[in-house]
Amino acid sequence: MTIQASFGSVFLGTTDKFLPLMAEKFPELGLVKEHCMEMSWAQNSISAAQFRTGLPLETLLNRTQVSPLSKSFFKAKSDFVKQPIPVSALDGLWSKLYEEEARLATIVLVAYGGIMDEIPQTESPSPHRAGNLYTVLYVVNWGEDENVNSKKSMNWMRRIYDYMTPFVSKSPREAYVNYRDLDIGANDVSIEKGSYEQAKVWGVKYFKNNFDRLVQVKTKVDPGNFFRHEQSIPPLP
Repeated sequence: MTIQASFGSVFLGTTDKFLPLMAEKFPELGLVKEHCMEMSWAQNSISAAQFRTGLPLETLLNRTQVSPLSKSFFKAKSDFVKQPIPVSALDGLWSKLYEEEARLATIVLVAYGGIMDEIPQTESPSPHRAGNLYTVLYVVNWGEDENVNSKKSMNWMRRIYDYMTPFVSKSPREAYVNYRDLDIGANDVSIEKGSYEQAKVWGVKYFKNNFDRLVQVKTKVDPGNFFRHEQSIPPLP
């Protein structure tokens, strides 16, 4: 059993502009033109969904086209990292990737910084801007034939999440909303109007101080809470 590591990036420009920049900043990678693919932003969306390269843009309109991402069950969790993680802690994390439940597990580190640091936290609902080095996405997959044993995979994910506690954001332990994680809290959907106190448990992890602003908006545009799910913003009573 081995661990595979890959490094990918998206550059908004041409290969001719990208290569000199990489040669200056990361000469040790030895990047050459053959390592790069030029494509439109729409074509990159196809690639990001793990379809094979070269499919037509109409693929995005085909609702019956099955992405490789949708052919298995998965559990995902996320973290934000504000201080460098010690090498010894990373060694401990890598060792857990050799466990049987991690056979189809992935850990993705997404760098922050740059212009992200210049955008105020209040500019959009997602507040995770300046002060973050990167996000961590943890994913574990299992096939349909293994779904009866999904508890093993879920428990492995939760052990990883517990292990990372000392090395990630705190008070609150932040999370990225696009990787919805009911472990960090959920609404009682039987309560028609929802519960502000219940929702705040997970809400501040996704939105920090923007959570209360989102509640105010929800109260104005959907006071009856018609649009709701386990982690939807509740209106005030």
